[in-house]
Amino acid sequence: MGRRVVTGLVCVFVAGAPHPALAFSGEPPRPAPVKDHWGMTDLAVGITASPKVAQPGQPLTYHVTVHNKGPGDAVLPTLRVALPKDFRIVNVGVAECEPGKARNRVVCHSSDDVLPGGSGDMTITGVIAPGAHGPLRARADLTSEVLDKDEADNTAEAVTRVDEGADLSMRFRSSARFIRPGHWFSIRAEVRNRGPRVVRDAYVFFQPREARLLSARGGRCRGNRQFVGCSLPPIRSGSRGLIELVFRVPSRASHAVATMATVYSRRYGDRRPANNKASVRVALRRA
Repeated sequence: MGRRVVTGLVCVFVAGAPHPALAFSGEPPRPAPVKDHWGMTDLAVGITASPKVAQPGQPLTYHVTVHNKGPGDAVLPTLRVALPKDFRIVNVGVAECEPGKARNRVVCHSSDDVLPGGSGDMTITGVIAPGAHGPLRARADLTSEVLDKDEADNTAEAVTRVDEGADLSMRFRSSARFIRPGHWFSIRAEVRNRGPRVVRDAYVFFQPREARLLSARGGRCRGNRQFVGCSLPPIRSGSRGLIELVFRVPSRASHAVATMATVYSRRYGDRRPANNKASVRVALRRA
């Protein structure tokens, strides 16, 4: 590897491994002290989170970097990442890494030594629990089977604040319980903001079935037969936003008309996502 910079932690930790790395148990053995730099290395690890302020119920990505500053090889290094309990892991960017013995732990064992100047990185993506309050703390630890002349940079921590998020709810009202093919009916969608802040980017995503949108009032709406999206004006905490949609049922409709909708903020997460959805069903009545 020499001076070549390795792009990706897989190359640093597991490149060229003929078999998957075995799980490491216990603490790594500590080599006997040496009097010179032969057999010494200087590993460094870093970890950052994106975005810098987490939203409840929304994605968060951790980026971990590693580097061997030399002068010796890093013999069979191991990376361990401890993630917050309110973080649900969705994907780890290195396939050879494996879950640790404890919950929300990721362990990456190298089957090769890392030469001086070798670097790498990895990403861990996941979702923040809706009930998370933070701060979220993630810790990365990097070890090797040789003496490290500076252990201060072998550990890194990322501390992430969790925003209060939003609390939007959705409710439907229909103008009809029965509808004939070829006729129209209206739906009133009520979006409530239960706090704690003004939501200026509330968006409602409708999925109508066996109906076509004719008009909409109360928001900027556009769509087709498969979906309708509406942006609402700002909604203060404790207030509501209303959208009235008028649909026409095709004359050849053969099934009941059903409409489902979800409201969310494009900026804020939601503390109680269970009430973000609503649905309405209107039965067909033929002449």
